[in-house]
Amino acid sequence: MPEFFDQYLVYHPAPWEERDWGRQVGLPLEDVWFQAEDGVRLFGWYLPSSASSGVLLWCHGNAGNIIHRLDNLTRLARIGISVFLFDYRGYGRSQGRPSEKGLYRDALAAYAHLTETRRIPARRVVLFGRSLGAAVAAQLASVRPAAGLILESAFPSVEAVARHYYFGLPAHWFLGARFPLEERLRDVHMPLLVIHGALDEIIPFELGQRVYEAANEPKSFYAIPNADHNDVYVAGGTAYYERLKKFVEEVVR
Repeated sequence: MPEFFDQYLVYHPAPWEERDWGRQVGLPLEDVWFQAEDGVRLFGWYLPSSASSGVLLWCHGNAGNIIHRLDNLTRLARIGISVFLFDYRGYGRSQGRPSEKGLYRDALAAYAHLTETRRIPARRVVLFGRSLGAAVAAQLASVRPAAGLILESAFPSVEAVARHYYFGLPAHWFLGARFPLEERLRDVHMPLLVIHGALDEIIPFELGQRVYEAANEPKSFYAIPNADHNDVYVAGGTAYYERLKKFVEEVVR
């Protein structure tokens, strides 16, 4: 029964819209089909850049699909960062139905595509997770090597968020999903950048600070003064992208 509530309260995928998205936004997007360990077929875009030796493996949030990250992707292209952005199972063109274990498998498959199929060394891969994707990226970082990890608009766990919204009551008992990011960070030993909007109304700033405090060194915290949950990259502007690029350049070698 908890898994039933997950489908309505945790995951909010959007259906795919068929267009030539690369041409529409002016990006050399490469369509990528790959497969998770359990056979689920997944879809993503690989955006190459000759300006950087690092590749950002992007685990997105719980809503929409990769189409809804095109504006952000375009801005990353301008600063010369290669990106592999993929959809979890049940999102966009990817098959299957979302679940916590499923999302972890999908991230592992995306990592394998970069490191095994494309033969990109792990020392060049930077894991990036936003919101729910932060927990997915951290899980991946706990079991696979990478140059670094970026967590944006992250929350410590589903339980922590539920207790915040329901006055400390154990509302998370009605959900199967846990996404225990705070706990997972104990097993992560790589450079970390935590980014959070100071005005985040969905995941309060103090929960982002709690994520940072749970992490091992080396780590840094970057607050965006006027940012809410979903507009961090917009509110952060040029300084935000410069900070991302600086981190990638520092950890990739």
